Amino acid sequence: MTKTITVRGLRKAYAGRAAVDGLDLAVDSGEVFALLGPNGAGKTTTVEILEGHRRRSGGEVSVLGEDPETAGRAWRARIGIVAQSVHDLADLTVAEAVRHFAACYPAPRLVGEVVDLVGLTEQTKSRVRTLSGGQRRRLDVAVGIVGRPELLFLDEPTTGFDPAARRRFWELIRLLSSEGTTILLTTHYLEEAEVLADRLAVIAAGRIVAEGTPGSIGGREARLATVTWSDGRGRHVEHTADPAAFIAQRSAAGALDDLTVTRPTLEDTYLSLIGEAR
Repeated sequence: MTKTITVRGLRKAYAGRAAVDGLDLAVDSGEVFALLGPNGAGKTTTVEILEGHRRRSGGEVSVLGEDPETAGRAWRARIGIVAQSVHDLADLTVAEAVRHFAACYPAPRLVGEVVDLVGLTEQTKSRVRTLSGGQRRRLDVAVGIVGRPELLFLDEPTTGFDPAARRRFWELIRLLSSEGTTILLTTHYLEEAEVLADRLAVIAAGRIVAEGTPGSIGGREARLATVTWSDGRGRHVEHTADPAAFIAQRSAAGALDDLTVTRPTLEDTYLSLIGEAR
């Protein structure tokens, strides 16, 4: 599998204090990779280094086969960025804003196609200054994808989205992924990471503390399941590594009413991982 991003021993220090401290990371071509972590963990610094917007203190970085610190304009045309801050395009209409950025790329998507993909068709002729916060965020996404990027950086992309807009955005990410776009996503919405990511990593104190699929990270798939049921003697709870076998055994002795089986959520695992790293 070809690697779109390869990072070895990445370090970044501010006034002698390490924000990123020996981080290793690899992202395969075509995958959706989520980077999770609390505020101040080093996520944004890491992403800005990968985008070529911040110089590193040490380590090796390769993005689309080049070092972001020295890569030129042709390399930048191959990446798309949806940053946390919105673009202040004020008096331009939505269509004019997207067209402005489309002109920066050699083979951009059609303006109307992009506007429709992000759900701003009805606002095509609206001035940017009149858009709501969620609509401005959608415009940021439009600007990020208009150039048909090989690699797309999404930094908290659905902040300000209502649930319907968030679900539509998820469909857009699935579409881009199906077209072969590699996507690096940072988000505080763990459900979003679980739904979208092929793999994810948890960063704490400038280091990767766990990496894997959403279902396996931090040994999640091996953690005990909780089986809860009722019978004539009351309500019962059992923690077991093999809930199917346990239920079959208990069922032989009588009916299990109000039966539920739960495993640790991604949120449970995430909170455990960052707690251990402190």
